[in-house]
Parts: sequence; C-alpha cells; structure tokens
Amino acid sequence: MNFLFHLHLSGSDPYLLTGNFMGDFVKGRLRAEYPPGVAAGITLHRRIDSFAQRHCFFRRSYDRIAPQYGLWRGILVDMFYDHFLSTTWDEWVDEPLMAYLERARKMIDGQYEWLPERLQSLLPVIFDDLLPSYGDVAGIGVALERMSRRVRRANPLAGGERELMQNYAELREDFRCFMPAVREFVADFLETGAPPI
Repeated sequence: MNFLFHLHLSGSDPYLLTGNFMGDFVKGRLRAEYPPGVAAGITLHRRIDSFAQRHCFFRRSYDRIAPQYGLWRGILVDMFYDHFLSTTWDEWVDEPLMAYLERARKMIDGQYEWLPERLQSLLPVIFDDLLPSYGDVAGIGVALERMSRRVRRANPLAGGERELMQNYAELREDFRCFMPAVREFVADFLETGAPPI
C-alpha cells in the first residue's frame, strides 16, 4: 500500500489527508457520516488509483514486472513508487521527509475517530517502522513480506523487491515521468472538486 504517495498528494488539509491515507481500507459506497473533507480524501484516493492504472508511465512500469506476478504487479508498482518518492523526496518537497511524516501523523491523529479500526491498530507500524524504511530496498521487502502475510489468499508479494532491483533505473525513470502528471491531476481535482464515489 503506497501510503507515502497518497500522503504526499493530499496537501495540508487534515481531513483530506486522512481520507486519502485511509482509502485502501474503505470499500464500497461512502458512509454519510464521514465529514465532507474525509469523504473527499477517500474519493481523491480512488481517483488517483484509477488515474494511475490508466496512465502510460504507470502501465510501462507494470509491464516491466515479470508476468508471474499477474495482477499483483500493480501493488508492486505502488510500493516501488513509494520507494522512489522516498529517495527523491527533496526534489518534490521542501520539508524534510521525517519532519513531514511527523506532521502528517499529527494530522491523522487529530482525525483518529474516522479511521477504520484495522488502520487505527496499524498506525504505529506504518509511521514508526514502514514509512521511514521505504528509502531502502530492504524496507520495501519487509513491507511486501508483511503485506503478503496479511492477504488471505496465496500471493507472490514476498520477495517482490527483486523486481525493483532488476529494473531499478527503468522504474525510477517511469516514476519521474509519472509524478508531474499525477500532481497536475490532483491539482485539478482539488481546484474543481468531485462528487464522492
């Protein structure tokens, strides 16, 4: 789950950031009781995912990964892009990564009541262990291993970081080309707004 990517694209509104952060944990129609900003963040998360899956550079990354990973290739690309965002953070953001993560965590803590229970229990792991480690390929490997164990059905995620190492330069170039496009997409979303989905 590409938490860093979605956090980065959320801006500084605590409600929007929280909704975007929790998007993978919310399925189906949005509950009416979500605050409008949280609902907009969940919608933004879904729109970003749809945009990525259709975009030529993301698709190029997807196609670089061995076919044996099947539909799991999308998850691998998500995680690899979090790695590249972490390693190139200073190119996109003026604020140091660790300072940003601390600030983002405080914003999410302020909206804790809206987080799905499962995500509430994962917050310390995500912010204390996973996100700070994404700049290392080994950290991506640990995250994929954890994810593999959480998924109920058999999956090839554990060890998927090998695909990152084997295609590193090409995937990094795809990421660099994709980032301006997705940032522009998000800017348009935030300017025009969109109905919840």
